[in-house]
Formats: sequence, C-alpha cells, structure tokens
Amino acid sequence: MDLIYKSDLNRDVPLAREGEFPPIALGSLRVSPPVVLAPMAGVTNYPFRKICRRFGAGLYVSEMITARPLVEGRDKTLKLADFGPDEAPRSLQLYGVDPKYVGEAVAFLVDSGRVDHIDMNFGCPVRKVTRRGGGAALPLRPRLLRNIVRAAVSRARGVPVTLKFRIGIDDAHETFLDCGRIAEQEGCAAVALHARTAAQLYDGEARWDAIARLRHAVRSIPVLGNGDIWEAEDALRMMRATGCDGVVVGRGCLGRPWLFRDLADVFDGRAPLDPPRFGEVAELMLAHARLLAAWFGEPFGVRGFRKHATWYTKGFRDSKALRLRLCAVRDLAELEQMLAGIDRDEPFSPAAVRAPRGKSGGTQRVALPDGYLDHLDDDTPPGAEAEDPISGG
Repeated sequence: MDLIYKSDLNRDVPLAREGEFPPIALGSLRVSPPVVLAPMAGVTNYPFRKICRRFGAGLYVSEMITARPLVEGRDKTLKLADFGPDEAPRSLQLYGVDPKYVGEAVAFLVDSGRVDHIDMNFGCPVRKVTRRGGGAALPLRPRLLRNIVRAAVSRARGVPVTLKFRIGIDDAHETFLDCGRIAEQEGCAAVALHARTAAQLYDGEARWDAIARLRHAVRSIPVLGNGDIWEAEDALRMMRATGCDGVVVGRGCLGRPWLFRDLADVFDGRAPLDPPRFGEVAELMLAHARLLAAWFGEPFGVRGFRKHATWYTKGFRDSKALRLRLCAVRDLAELEQMLAGIDRDEPFSPAAVRAPRGKSGGTQRVALPDGYLDHLDDDTPPGAEAEDPISGG
C-alpha cells in the first residue's frame, strides 16, 4: 500500500506474525481472521453483509432484531431476521429488556434453525430508549441484566451467545466490568466492548484502555474490542495494546467494504493493497444497490442505498454535488446513469481513509427514568417502550 494511505499512527506498525492472532472460538465456531462486522441498524442487512463477505472472512452480524416483535411474529421483524441462502455462519444481534421475551425469541431462532450465533446488545445510547430504562441504561441494574442473559443462554441449546455493551452511561457510572463478569458467569461465549460511554455517543476517541481492563477482568472467554478501526493496522494496534482476542468493525467499513480485505491481509502478514479507484467503487455501488433492490424491492432498496452512496463517494472530486443527486435517486436505471459520467481512473482520496462516517457529532447527558439510580437492585423489566427497533450500540 502506498504510504499516502497510511496515517502517522500506522506507518510503522508491523504486520501480524504467524500464529500471533489465533481464531476466535465461539462455541464450535472459529472466526478467522478475528474480525467481526458490528451490527448497525439499517445497514448490516443481507445485501451489505454479502458485499463485505466478498472481501474477506470473519463474522458478519445482522442488524439488531428486537425480541418482543419477533416473538409476536411481526412481518417486518421476521424479514430483518432473514439470511441469504449462501450465508454461513448466520449471526444475529438480538435486543430485549424482558427475560421472558428474550428467552422465547432465542428459543424461536434456535429451534427453527435460523441462527448459528446470537449477539445481545446492551449499548444503545438513544435517548428515547435509555430514558425508559433500556439500552445502555439497563446494565445499571445487574440483577435484571443477569436474568436476561441467563434466559438467553438457557434457551440457546449450545448456540453461542455473546454480549456487546459500552463502558457505561458516563464516566461516573461505569458498568462494563459487571457486564463482562455476568456474561462470563452465565455461560456467554464472548463479550465485546464499544470503548465509549453512552454519553460520548460516537464522539471523540475510543478508550482502548477500557478494553484492556475488561480483558484483565474476564479471563475464560474471548474479549473483543470495538471503536476506531479505520485502517487495518488499527486492529493490530488495538489487539497488541489491550490483549483483546478480536476486533469489531463498525463505521470504518461504511462505503469501504474493502477494509475487510485489508484486515485479512494484515492478519495474514501481507501488506494491504491500495484502495480501489472510482471506477471500481462505482461497480461496487451498483452491485450493492442491485442486491438491495432484489432483497427489498427496487423502490425501497434504492431509497435504502442513498445513505451508502454518500459514504462510497466521500473524498472523490466534486463528490458533494454528486451526493446531492445520489440522495434523490429513484431507481437503478437512474443510478447507473449518474455513475456513467464519473472519472473512473480517479484514485481514492487519502483524506477519506479516516474521515468519520455514519453516526457522529457531539456528546449528551444520558436520560434515565425518574429515580432510576435509587433502585439499582430492582430486576423488574421495563416496558415495551424501552425497546426501539432502529437503535444500535
């Protein structure tokens, strides 16, 4: 890779040595390289996972599914829980606040043979969720969290269950060590830490030191780190600095699915290739849009592609004007016409490598229910209003 595509952070990072980073063991599953696609609401559906899989092995997790509507058999949730015929292993992220519904959802997924791995999300920072006691607020009540995890693992019949969470709601209320210990004690296969608090949202730098602290506290199951994997070498630095067993990649792969190729290369001791030129990126865009149209129907699929178009085109010349047009694209034919006039030989911009994508911007004061911090031993599940099918962590 040309050095113009490497940040100062990664100019001198050695490639992985043979045997340095073994596969992640999740029950009978072996994840190699030790790389996981982070579940992202409205993003990590089957078409996106298929595009990413073209570039490298690993574990590709679905967007988040909410337990209660899944148990109730709502069509939209069942569609989100679908996998492509070529997907293996089938990895699904599940969110719920009530042990009853979580247990029933896990039993449905496992007994119907839909999944090979279930990841549970307790990191959502969205205000309308935390103010009802859900998302990142729920781990403040460890007895409730334990009941939910126990319900999931007990109904999973050997299908590996993992837990993903944040540092806590803010610096004064850290919960990640309790989350890790509960997961370990209740039989989870691994844990993953998004190394930010809910108050941070997606702002600032991820705090990799917290991943190291979790690795020290949780010894018998793998610990994965999430946060600020923009370049493949970031994964090597994180694992060497924290001792974690694998990495979870989120916003860094938006509009850049070839990041998984780069990750496969550095973990195998090879220098990654240069990013693709605009012509190759355009072909990826069309392939992605066609998959979305085939999966969801053309009108809905093309609308869903618009946000991806803004990520794919980031950093190319005159891309702001192109993005404005792409954000109004109505069908595949129009998309093909828009991309026909680009400069196919234009190289990828080095400035776009670490450019933020997806959710960003600012911090928050985390909203909690009135008196929530006064009753942290309460294990009463919050109501359905604490569940949001479009949230994430």
